[in-house]
Amino acid sequence: MAHDFRGADHLPKRNSGGQGADPYQLPRQRRGRTPQMHGRYPDYDVLEQAGHWDSVTREMVLARVRDVPAIRFFTPAQAATLGALCDVLTAQDAEPRIPVIHFIDEKYAKGDLDGFQFDDMPDDRVAWRLVARGLDEQAAARAGAASFAAADAEARQAIVADFAEGKLKGGAWDELGVTHAFGLVMRVVLACFYSHPWAWNEIGFGGPAYPRGYSRFGSPELQRAERETWEGAEHFDRDPVSGAQERPPG
Repeated sequence: MAHDFRGADHLPKRNSGGQGADPYQLPRQRRGRTPQMHGRYPDYDVLEQAGHWDSVTREMVLARVRDVPAIRFFTPAQAATLGALCDVLTAQDAEPRIPVIHFIDEKYAKGDLDGFQFDDMPDDRVAWRLVARGLDEQAAARAGAASFAAADAEARQAIVADFAEGKLKGGAWDELGVTHAFGLVMRVVLACFYSHPWAWNEIGFGGPAYPRGYSRFGSPELQRAERETWEGAEHFDRDPVSGAQERPPG
């Protein structure tokens, strides 16, 4: 069944089947790039606004696209496993992908830690390596695969689902708090994914507003326009959030 994505029935928790709609039914991206080249803002490219950003911000953002950092912290095998994990968590199943694992690797190669650590967790850098080992152990036990990256999509999804629910045990998983490990992974993956301009295109985010600023504040007439003239225009005429609130599940 095709979805027009105007209402809430494409959301996993808002339909009786418990499955989200196929994202490939979203409009194809016509300007700029998004992961897998589909999204709700097909004619929006945030990088077209780069000339309005201050020079330091502009170079930092453009570098995320042009200068993807090399893998230095993880081993090649760990990077392959954790890269596959990042793809599952961000629903990236085809090119173009945001190379999330490269930015995570850069974070830990620089020793950029979050400033806190749960008492059932090792150092974050150790935790990520334990997660890689644990995922590979699960892939071998469940699917006979040489690694998590080598397992089929169904096996990877099942393993990650159990990881999210704190159900993984044995081997590497006994060396860290599984629930806190998943929280660490999701926190870092989402931070790296949503700091990338392709993700901004996907969600219609206008990017840095300095030094131009926002003009819609303070004036009721301007606020009714809902968005700045330079922000992305959504393909659909209905807000999916309000649609989900108005319509009961089922």
